[in-house]
Amino acid sequence: MTLSLAPVADPAAPLARRNPVAKLGAALLFSLPLVATLDPLTPALALAVELAVLPFFGIHLRVVARRAWPLSIAALGILLTMVLFAADRSGELLFALGPFAVTTGVASTAMGMFLRVFAVALPGIIVFATTDPTDLADALVQNAKAPARFAIGALAAFRLLPLLGQEWQMLTLARRARGIDAGRNPVAKLRIFASTTFALLVGALRRGGRLATAMDARGFDATTPRTHARIQRFSRADAMLLLGAAVLSGAALATSIVTGFFRPILG
Repeated sequence: MTLSLAPVADPAAPLARRNPVAKLGAALLFSLPLVATLDPLTPALALAVELAVLPFFGIHLRVVARRAWPLSIAALGILLTMVLFAADRSGELLFALGPFAVTTGVASTAMGMFLRVFAVALPGIIVFATTDPTDLADALVQNAKAPARFAIGALAAFRLLPLLGQEWQMLTLARRARGIDAGRNPVAKLRIFASTTFALLVGALRRGGRLATAMDARGFDATTPRTHARIQRFSRADAMLLLGAAVLSGAALATSIVTGFFRPILG
């Protein structure tokens, strides 16, 4: 079990060079309107736009597929749950799965939820695939005026995430060396998984406490103004990225309204 959080995009790509705060803000602006409607057209249009801009971020589609595969499992689970257990089964009957009637209303809602999982999550994947965590923390402090204690603490925690994968592997190998193996017993596998997870959690809490003490000892909690080794500049191109994200997201939402697909969550 390994975990890599390094940027994997081409740093020379035009949108990959943008300010981290601008990319994060654009992802939020583009994703938030998608949760205002249940129709499948809005997330489908948004997903088409996101896939179209991937080359401008210097990201290959296979990289996105490799990082987003857990979303596929979640989306398929949501799709199956909506098809089988949806309360509103209005519309024409398409087919029946035993006692479950799949209507056009059920299919539309289920497909909307399925597409929305990818449309909302993909901008975040793009941001973290094109951004160095240190640059993001610097930009949050310099451009978004976030508290330095919060930004640097989040950066330290983010940098420690790959260690969790290595520690999980070490715990698994150590228990196997001691003869603790579930074999083909599913109950034993579940018990070993739970105990390994608890051991990993205890180790993470201890490491976090030591890290917090070490950071305070090095002056990270000081109230004096901090200097920055790497200056993050917010340019006109970064503002245009934010504006473009808002316009494209609004266009997708307006298209669903004009075509009659818009189904507001509230109301």
